[in-house]
Amino acid sequence: MFSGSAHTELAEQICRDLGVPLSPVEIHRFSNDCLQVQLQTNCRQRDVYIVQPLVPPTQEHLMELLLMIDAARGASAAQITAVIPHYAYARSDKKDASRISIGGRLVADMLTTAGANRVLTMALHAPQVHGFFSVPVDHLTAIGVLADHFRGRDLSDTVVVSPDLGNAKTATQFARLLGVPVAAGSKQRLADDRVVIDAIVGEVAGKRAIVLDDEIATGGSIIELLDRLKDHGCTSAAVACTHGLFAGPAVERLRSHPSITEVISTDTVPRPDGFPELETTSVSGLFAEAIKRIHDGESVSSLFDGVDPTHGPPQPKLPF
Repeated sequence: MFSGSAHTELAEQICRDLGVPLSPVEIHRFSNDCLQVQLQTNCRQRDVYIVQPLVPPTQEHLMELLLMIDAARGASAAQITAVIPHYAYARSDKKDASRISIGGRLVADMLTTAGANRVLTMALHAPQVHGFFSVPVDHLTAIGVLADHFRGRDLSDTVVVSPDLGNAKTATQFARLLGVPVAAGSKQRLADDRVVIDAIVGEVAGKRAIVLDDEIATGGSIIELLDRLKDHGCTSAAVACTHGLFAGPAVERLRSHPSITEVISTDTVPRPDGFPELETTSVSGLFAEAIKRIHDGESVSSLFDGVDPTHGPPQPKLPF
């Protein structure tokens, strides 16, 4: 097990859950700003797992990951698994304007070219990103972990709300785990940090919302959704997400919005500064169990059979 500099705390916790040491890596920057990576443990004919979420500075951490993969390949590793809890370029998954690149596919090609034999990730922005890879991909979900945060509460008059229709399928699975109804916003993105939600699909009047999203960056979509929910009679909202990047004005926006009762995120990315109210739940156990199953040649998908069948009927399996 190795880790880049993006999120060593998560890598260390995964290693503790597995009962294995985190092997050292030396990352050196030359005077011309080029990076050099050296793995400090023998990798010959070993299965190597490299933990590195693609978080800001994203390009820096991506280059670290590519260099670590290349170093492991050059050291005759038997199999190299890139453990990428947050795959940032998944948002670049389609050509929705002229003369733009599909970064999600390009980065997938770069990882494969560098020498990755397998990718382990969580909550890709869109399911089709899975198909960008020419190597096996194990795609984990955190909705079971997030659902555990809300179980045991009084969820009467509660509705799960997706910020957009594209995330509605995952929101529906999450709502089934909690036994509550689901609603969604009809979103139009004007820019990276500007969106308009012109309608709410579903009944939210007089209800408390649990807003579920895969990623929160600047928080623009969430704030726009909360304003529309208030217009439709929603009384309050908890905000839950897998990847809590909280970039730019996100922390200030979420802390100051009167409708928000709590914000919950996982630790796929480092915790932001200046947000003591943020509640974090760990996915290290999921990654540790997935790594163990990959190493032992066991099923990873069975880890998510119904997420928890006791709380998730009638759906026996997640569709991803």
